Amino acid sequence: MKTAQRFRELARNLYWTWHPEIIAIFRDIDPELWREVNHNPVAFLKRVPAETLRKRSAELAIDTRITHAFHQLNGYLGERTTWGARAGGPTRLNPVAYFSAEFGLHESLPIYSGGMGVLAGDHLQAASDLGVPLVGIGLYYAYGYFKQRLDDEGWQREEYLEAEVEDLPIDVAMDNQGHPLRVAMENGNGKTWARVWRAEVGRCSLMLLDTNVEENSETDRGLTGQLYGGDAHTRLRQELILGIGGMRALDALGIRPSVIHMNEGHSAFATLEAARQVLERENRSFEEVRERISSRTVFTTHTPVEAGHDRFPADMLLGMLEPLRGQLRISEKDLLALGRVNPHDDGETFCMTVLGLKMARFRNAVSAIHERVSRRMWQGLWPSRPLEEIPIFHITNGVHTPTWLAMPMARLYSRYHGEDWTDRVHLPETWADVEEIDNVEFWEQHQILKTSLVDYVRRCVAHQISRRGAPDAGGTTQGNCLDYTVLTVGFARRFAAYKRATLLFGDLRRLDRLINHKKHPVQFILAGKAHPNDEGGKSLIKHVYDVTQMPEFKGKIVFIEDHDINVSRHLVQGVDVWLNNPRRPREACGTSGQKVVLNGGLNLSILDGWWAEAYDGHNGFAIGAGEEYSDPERQDESDRDALFACLENQVAPLYYERDHDGIPNAWVSMQKHALRTLPWKFSASRMVMDYAHSCYLPAAGALTSTYPGANGRRA
Repeated sequence: MKTAQRFRELARNLYWTWHPEIIAIFRDIDPELWREVNHNPVAFLKRVPAETLRKRSAELAIDTRITHAFHQLNGYLGERTTWGARAGGPTRLNPVAYFSAEFGLHESLPIYSGGMGVLAGDHLQAASDLGVPLVGIGLYYAYGYFKQRLDDEGWQREEYLEAEVEDLPIDVAMDNQGHPLRVAMENGNGKTWARVWRAEVGRCSLMLLDTNVEENSETDRGLTGQLYGGDAHTRLRQELILGIGGMRALDALGIRPSVIHMNEGHSAFATLEAARQVLERENRSFEEVRERISSRTVFTTHTPVEAGHDRFPADMLLGMLEPLRGQLRISEKDLLALGRVNPHDDGETFCMTVLGLKMARFRNAVSAIHERVSRRMWQGLWPSRPLEEIPIFHITNGVHTPTWLAMPMARLYSRYHGEDWTDRVHLPETWADVEEIDNVEFWEQHQILKTSLVDYVRRCVAHQISRRGAPDAGGTTQGNCLDYTVLTVGFARRFAAYKRATLLFGDLRRLDRLINHKKHPVQFILAGKAHPNDEGGKSLIKHVYDVTQMPEFKGKIVFIEDHDINVSRHLVQGVDVWLNNPRRPREACGTSGQKVVLNGGLNLSILDGWWAEAYDGHNGFAIGAGEEYSDPERQDESDRDALFACLENQVAPLYYERDHDGIPNAWVSMQKHALRTLPWKFSASRMVMDYAHSCYLPAAGALTSTYPGANGRRA
């Protein structure tokens, strides 16, 4: 096989997204072009001049590196001794079908908006590494979520840019006759068709449904255009395509999943379509089939906020589902009851989360606190049970280590943990020898990453200023934005009110003293998008922007536009401290801080989500002691004071406490303790193994059907 063909094959399997040595091949050929195409190898290969490729290949031994990477990929795909091969049971014959409205695998495939999508991407990548047979099902959004730009006054503006599908690492899925696959979904107004795209994610596959086909009306062709776009009617139709169309696509491909895993309620219609397929083959009642479907269904809820659960009016729901209702042979009342907490309340809307909870036997939250919140939120579904017996357990989220770990740190760990350490990332003993790493070497590696982050932020700020055509009155240029030597705090997440991005901005005088302290200065980098319909979230971004323009903060508090996986990667790999200050207990999990730990950063967080399980007093910093007040203003005031006090009295003094060589040994000791206690516990490998043991194998019939205990493992 010629080198060019091997190069193309490497580009079309998303295995490269978590293998920096493969990414480096593309980047080394033409760094500027690699950046221009948003790190997309398919687009890169189409655009790189043949002469550049020939010349650089000769200079950098590219052919040899491509051949090595190609054999590495094929050896990986052909491995027969994976964890999944040993422990997968019946899933080896019939895979797990993992449904999610978004998948965040890489910035070059923009079919995600934030944390839930990135979690889904990590889930697929970890399943691939473990050899757990799993196929993802999602939607192909031609316009993605949106590109965020701030105008001259700091208001978020949304831009929707259509991706060139031929430039993406996806291919048209073919049916058993070798024809492009099409599936149809009936609704009250006729049929909607969708084609199916297929992406390879290491050993796993991802199927993406797309309604932009000639069989559809102009309106229907745009149904899958935007992620979380449009009104409730559009959202309902998208969820019909995801759930019903996704199950039909699997059926047309000859894939009979042993387990249905729904990542949030957007895909809950998949269970109704699964029931329809059984009823089509067997003469049974819906209740009999429902029990069978639920016994092999897993439902993961991520949302502790009431507004985050999709609800639809009864008439809209019935109109869309009338053909399916008839095939299920159930009444309108019985159909509506599946999505209502109180099935006898005719005024209650149809909730997708309720449908997911009712149609799944395995129901999990994503952290211990979130389990408690979810049980309280949905206690009405089991009114006769005490709170502690509500059948919702938890499996705490984790992150895919190779995806988020910077290459310099990966090399360092390989020297101390062994070359195969990523295969053992979920084991505590893998991280036990982190104390052996020399403090000077460890600190220098972290400083390299921090320098890279500051350089990246300076480029971003210079570009933002240039694009807006704004006068640089305050001198915030690429040359002097941020300081390599100053304690750097990062904050990046969706700008929703409960995440409190502007908590510190409630006391600007105290913030000024903190940032401009003569001995212990602090600087902040913020990023994040607000939903296009969330005017409150946009106001928060505007507030942040206004503060960044104040003379005392200019160049010391920075906002990076268009938060995506690339921005997130730079931040989590380079910050000293990761800030998370949601209003407890409204953070379901929050995995960004787990990524920071991998790269030597420390967490400063409210004791909510994963941090409530992780913090031991020595592996980072806590804001407060878990206090919860019914009055939001009192809560914010208490948490703001605790956050300032922690930064002023603990974080900053410890960071600047140096020995004669300039090494903050006490700080490094905390970094190492965080590495010894956290990455194995909060790895996506551990998470997927927990799902396999607690959900997938029991659902597939490999284990006894006892209900998982509160720790996420089989009781």
